[in-house]
Amino acid sequence: MKNSTKTLLIVLISFGVYFILDDLYFNSLRKWIFEFTNQLGVSHIITYSISATPLILGTLLISRRSGILKSLGLDKSIFNGFLFALICTLPMYIGFAFIFDFNTEISINSILISIISAGFFEELFFRGFLFGLVFRKTTLGFIPSVFFGAVYFGVLHLYQSTDLLEMIGVFSITFLGGILFAWVYTEWKFNIYIPIFLHIFMNLSWELFSVSETALGNVYSNIFRFVTIGLIIGLTVLYKRQNGLSLEINKRNLLLKRKINSV
Repeated sequence: MKNSTKTLLIVLISFGVYFILDDLYFNSLRKWIFEFTNQLGVSHIITYSISATPLILGTLLISRRSGILKSLGLDKSIFNGFLFALICTLPMYIGFAFIFDFNTEISINSILISIISAGFFEELFFRGFLFGLVFRKTTLGFIPSVFFGAVYFGVLHLYQSTDLLEMIGVFSITFLGGILFAWVYTEWKFNIYIPIFLHIFMNLSWELFSVSETALGNVYSNIFRFVTIGLIIGLTVLYKRQNGLSLEINKRNLLLKRKINSV
């Protein structure tokens, strides 16, 4: 119980420091770096990498022996993450290609910022660090471990909304998305590349075909998004059953766990 509380405090303090520094200095630091790179997308990625410092230090404090790569799921197969995400998101690309126009205004900056950077860093910070270390290294179960990160993930996207109904819709989609990404991250043995590539490919399809200005989308876009979600869940469950594996998330660890997972 003592180690569990210590881990939770380190995670919350580290993420709190990251949040404050990011809010205060991210834009000014990116502007300063831009003076050297003269490329906004690259500057954005470098700034995000620097802003991760409190989270990296927090991870090192929690998991000194296992190392930061293993603790955040970065030691797992990149190819498996890429292939699984590609298969699951194919319905979005095929469906969007028939329904929406190709976005001729897509730029290298939007690819680096809204797709690559958003997919990689948001999953690393929210799923790998904020959810993953709490669920793996404390006795808290899946629901309390995922709740705060999913709420914050939803709030982070509220800037896209222009009225109350749209705000509720954007929050709901991103909140549930945070839970889904945490679930699939756990079920695939904490391979962070699974949610990273899912996030990247889903964002890319949204940008590539001018689907919507917000994460909410419309009826047609959500039909294919829900097909993708169905594939994510269905293929994960199918893989587990065919290999005689039980689901990691079950009624025994929804709220509390009897033992702390190894990292």
